[in-house]
Amino acid sequence: MIIRALILAALCLASPAMAQDRAALERQFRSWLEQTIWPRARAAGVSRGTFTAAFDGVALDWELPDLAPPGAPEAAPRRQRQAEFSAPERYFRRGAVEGAAAVGREMARRHAATLAAVERATGVPGRIALAIWGRESGYGRAAIPHDAFAVLGTKGFMGRRADYFTDELIAALRIAEAGHAPQRAMRSSWAGALGQPQFMPSSFLRYAADGDGDGRADIWRSEADTIASIASYLAHHGWVPGRDWGFEVTVPETVSCTLEGPDQGRTIAQWEAMGLRRVSGKPFPEHERRGEGYLLMPAGRHGPAFVVTPNFYVLKAYNMSDLYALFVGHVGDRIAYGMGDFEGRWRPVAELMRSDVAAMQRALEARGHDVGGADGLAGYKTRRSIGRWQERAGRPATCFPEAGMRAALTR
Repeated sequence: MIIRALILAALCLASPAMAQDRAALERQFRSWLEQTIWPRARAAGVSRGTFTAAFDGVALDWELPDLAPPGAPEAAPRRQRQAEFSAPERYFRRGAVEGAAAVGREMARRHAATLAAVERATGVPGRIALAIWGRESGYGRAAIPHDAFAVLGTKGFMGRRADYFTDELIAALRIAEAGHAPQRAMRSSWAGALGQPQFMPSSFLRYAADGDGDGRADIWRSEADTIASIASYLAHHGWVPGRDWGFEVTVPETVSCTLEGPDQGRTIAQWEAMGLRRVSGKPFPEHERRGEGYLLMPAGRHGPAFVVTPNFYVLKAYNMSDLYALFVGHVGDRIAYGMGDFEGRWRPVAELMRSDVAAMQRALEARGHDVGGADGLAGYKTRRSIGRWQERAGRPATCFPEAGMRAALTR
């Protein structure tokens, strides 16, 4: 993000000519709003007054990441900075986990009636809704820094996923037209996510719920609506009532880390027969033993291992990161049951450039592996493909990208 900001600053400020280029793009932006966005907004039922108010004083936000303004050079390769896709050890900092759980327990007491009602209505445990709320906005305490219309307008006009953000901009205008948001409350993240549950505008239109009975779904000011909306999202994405999200386990060396993934499920009883055991020493609940489970090793052999249920992948629908879903499940358990740290330890792993991981992925694809796309992110398909390559090469299977692996794969 720093590199991108420097590039944009250089593009716009290094000379009078470049400043003129920026001014020209601002004029093009206003024309785009009038000629492209206003007709779509009007067709979606947005009034001219709402449209004008939304963009009053709005200009292109040149500090946002993932922009592609005309004439800007490509950014240099960079390390992964988005927390959900970086080093697992850093993502699970003790202070972050303990802080989220401590405030979550306070919120569980404060909102006990709402949480119970929401769980009855949706089947989603209150502890899970609380953990997502904590992760997304610090239980409403985190500052939400950006004007949503500036973010979505900028990304729709000159972002790398312009069509997606243009659609989200129209959804945000529909929210404003319907009067869901308090005046001037349409604040968002750098990606355009709104309110305490950090819903994209299209998700708000589909899943926002009224938790306090006032006939509105106010995810900006109402904590009850925030809780109900998170649970509504998970329920609509297939949360299975009565099942947990997963269990930390020990995985014997005789069980390959390449068995990870939601497409290699077995009943939990079958995993148990292969030697996997809960780290707590407790047996798996009988109803869980009959259900399907999946091996999860988000750091390969360099960290804790889990058997997760289909509900884990519902959590991933909220944020497509194994670490995010694991954090939410773990913090939820700490809120409700007072559990401590994982028994397994995250061992330090190399923080590689995304370009390095992408090169490994392309090399694995050339060898016939399905890595899920060469995106530079070590998801489960990439992890297990690394493990399969390691096993075929006679190496110990770690199922995680490591320094020096790129050279070995590409030579």
